[in-house]
Amino acid sequence: MSNFLVVALYKFVELPHYKDLQNPLLVVCIEHNIKGTILLASEGINGTIAGPEKNVRHLLAYLRTHDAFSILDHKESWAAKMPFMRMKVRLKKEIVTMGVPGTDPNKIVGTYVKPEDWNEFIKDPDVVLVDTRNDYEVEIGTFKGAVDPRTTNFRDFPNWVKNNDTVLNKPKIAMFCTGGIRCEKSTAYMKEQGYTDVYHLQGGILKYLEEIPQERSLWEGECFVFDSRVSVTHGLEEGSFDQCYGCRWPITEDDKKSAHYIKGVCCPRCHNNIAQEKKQRSKERQQQIDLAKARGTDHIAADLNTIRAIKQGQKKVAKV
Repeated sequence: MSNFLVVALYKFVELPHYKDLQNPLLVVCIEHNIKGTILLASEGINGTIAGPEKNVRHLLAYLRTHDAFSILDHKESWAAKMPFMRMKVRLKKEIVTMGVPGTDPNKIVGTYVKPEDWNEFIKDPDVVLVDTRNDYEVEIGTFKGAVDPRTTNFRDFPNWVKNNDTVLNKPKIAMFCTGGIRCEKSTAYMKEQGYTDVYHLQGGILKYLEEIPQERSLWEGECFVFDSRVSVTHGLEEGSFDQCYGCRWPITEDDKKSAHYIKGVCCPRCHNNIAQEKKQRSKERQQQIDLAKARGTDHIAADLNTIRAIKQGQKKVAKV
């Protein structure tokens, strides 16, 4: 039974006073037992949160009372367990970091392709299909025939574009990412570089997997998500992968059978690349997590202290 509603949301919008939203938003989330991460910047909002359905819908309604977020699209999925450990509302320079000043999807952006039109569109021989996600995400699933830039960070994407004009040599360029936000920036950047026919999957992979039946899908594998579920499949059902704490790569049950896998520490991929001191710290951290789970404790006390400090005006920058 899936008890927690998981919502991914973002909006590019001018937020000159975004810092003023941080603490009120954090208080609403904590008071309604919502966890996850929300990023605020002068260019907008981005986040993934989870909680009881009624509470999450209350938060969405609260956000939409703000003029900047009156129109706020979001994507929904479900989790059997709370997929986040705590609630964070962070202030950032960008809500998705590409590191190219001035790239503004509100001014210039690619053409959206709806999920129901995506299959036919990417079959066009005049289209080059580009996965804008990072290597560890592409590892477990992507669209058939997609180009993998093999980036380790979204900041690497602009350099990849500059160095791969021979790959981007078809009349149309189609791009996709998990929820759509990275494609907003990547298509804006591409158009700034002179590429004219640039397209992206509206709502991202998550919307595609939600709407397109598996028997008609061109998606191969699972989709990496940034919470404890690690991956989702068609219909946004929870996937089969876990995640290594040491290197953050998705891992399989077979990986866990390896002598080089230590829960909360490392996996066969990173076992030989992590210093012994770090392994020891990770082991101690995992022991504390296991003890907390055994006791049934969580971050409620810390949450209440944060609310108390905010309301007393003692906490200017709130993190839980």
